[in-house]
Amino acid sequence: MSPLVRGMLLSIAYADGEGGIGLTATGAMNRKFVHWAAVHFLWPGFTAKDLYSMNKVLNESDMPPLWVVRDMTRHLKLLRRKKNVLLPTRRGREFLVNPQAFFDLVATDYLYSYVHATEREEEVRARLRWWRMFLNLLNIKAREGCTPLDVVKILYPDLAPLSETEMTLEAWKLKSDLQYGVFQRLCWLGLLYEAREGLTLFQDGSFHKTPLWSACLQLESDTQSDIGVH
Repeated sequence: MSPLVRGMLLSIAYADGEGGIGLTATGAMNRKFVHWAAVHFLWPGFTAKDLYSMNKVLNESDMPPLWVVRDMTRHLKLLRRKKNVLLPTRRGREFLVNPQAFFDLVATDYLYSYVHATEREEEVRARLRWWRMFLNLLNIKAREGCTPLDVVKILYPDLAPLSETEMTLEAWKLKSDLQYGVFQRLCWLGLLYEAREGLTLFQDGSFHKTPLWSACLQLESDTQSDIGVH
């Protein structure tokens, strides 16, 4: 299941069953819920073990997936604030009953229009016209697994002959934009997963398609065997 949809589902179910998600004086989700979310979300790269290895106590600001879950539930009007708690809306309860019916809406908004706290709106808009190309490219390259740097080499063939160190220096911004703007969004949506076994924190994993990818997407490249460097 999509980590994002699962996180939204769990959050709304918690709010429904616990009388709301408590908020702090500054409006952040309270520590009781953040700890619960860290344990139950099972978010790739942000499990309770991962998060508590960096912080002894977890606040909402320490768990990046929660920022997106909260933003999306608010944007789609699934949770509403009433005084110092977040409560499910009628639409939120409909989501609880049939989250699959909302998947296309969640996916479209998250991939194409959601602006993360670390991004600028212009960056998201600029990326919009490239999404079809990214999806078709990854449709082929992620069959066997690929890294953001592999995609950079395809999109910018002049950089391909550079050494790994030179690539890191020359293409850092390009790779970072792909890593967080494209690969991470597709992972959080549940269309890709990153194989990281045996890697250090600073090494890139290989990204692969999940079963959800082919279940959700129909692309021009479905019948193509490979994409070369052009």
